[in-house]
Order: sequence, then C-alpha cells, then structure tokens
Amino acid sequence: MKEFCHCLEKGTDALGLNVSPGQTGLLAAHARELLHWNAKMNLTAITDIRLMAYKHFVDALAAAGFLDRPARIMDIGSGAGFPAVPMKVICPDLDVTMVDAVRKKVSFLNHVVRTLKLDNISALHARVEDLARSPEHFQMYDAVTARGFADLGKLAKLACPMLRPHGRIYALKGAHALEEITPELEAQFHIIHKPYCLPFVDAQRVVVILETR
Repeated sequence: MKEFCHCLEKGTDALGLNVSPGQTGLLAAHARELLHWNAKMNLTAITDIRLMAYKHFVDALAAAGFLDRPARIMDIGSGAGFPAVPMKVICPDLDVTMVDAVRKKVSFLNHVVRTLKLDNISALHARVEDLARSPEHFQMYDAVTARGFADLGKLAKLACPMLRPHGRIYALKGAHALEEITPELEAQFHIIHKPYCLPFVDAQRVVVILETR
C-alpha cells in the first residue's frame, strides 16, 4: 500500500489537511480491505489505487473539514464507507451511524470497523425511510452526510426526520450541485456551499450544507 499512502499524503498536503501517520495507516487498511472485498463483490468501480486514494479517500477527508464537531452523524448510503469511515478516522470524536440498504455492503462496513478497531461507529442494514419511525433514530442526529446518494430534494426529505433542531445536511456533490437547489429548499434551509478541487485528478467538488431553519 506504499503507493496509496504516497498519493494520500500528496493529496492531503495539497489541501492543507493534517493526517497523522497512524491515521494514514488506518486509511490504508480500509483501502486494502476494499480492494480485497471488491474482488468478490461490486463495492467500487474505482480499482486503480492512485485514483482510489484521491477520489474516495482525499475527497472524504476534504469534506470532513466542513463538519461541526463533536457531533452525532448519520451517513446515508454509505456503500464502501465514504465519506463516513475516513471522516471518523480523521475526526475520532464523531459518533457515526452508517446506513445502507444493501446487506453485503453493511457486512463490509462492519468488517472495516472491526479491522480498524474504531469506536462509536457502526453500520445498519436498513432503509432510511424506515428508520424515521424508530425512536432510536428520529430527530437524534446533529448532522446527516451523504455522497452521491440522491438529488438534494430527495436527500433533504429523507434526512430531515433524523435531524435535531438546527441540524445540518452535508451533501458531497460534483461541480453542478448548485443546479439542484430549488426555491423550496431555499425556503426550508439556510444553504451554504463550499467548493474545492481534488488535487492531481482535476475534479471539482462541492459540499452543500443545508441547515434547518
């Protein structure tokens, strides 16, 4: 995983992010398990270790810089663990619940959590709509995160029941995310957008933050 670590360090240095050697080791372990499991099931289409470092890991770490902390977070559609696992590694004070409707992905996520020996992070096999009816989850989170999960309108509808008053949604999006902001969303939320560029792969990204009014 030497090349992965090299690319991760280059990417985080370019963005001015502080990642310790111990954290780099944990992220490399996540990447190693992802490559291993991906050979048996479809967790990511990105299998080039260099692109994986930049497009999955550096992207998640960049977005972590916009989070309010400490916080209890629900990550919707966690898939292979992005952005939730790298966020937890770089922000260990977060309390994270990952949610995915695909059982094999949840199995992978819980395996990664055990392998990395992370505390206060777990994965649930569930549909977000169903969790809204559970007192364990309804209005119990300071923030909801999601990367490439749905358009902003659908994400907001799913995430709002999870949020405490004045909670925030952090949507990790591509360059055209602002086209998804509707007058209805602007009436319901205070909206902030934070653009950034992923280094070395020339990819434009934006975190759209929706805070309930």
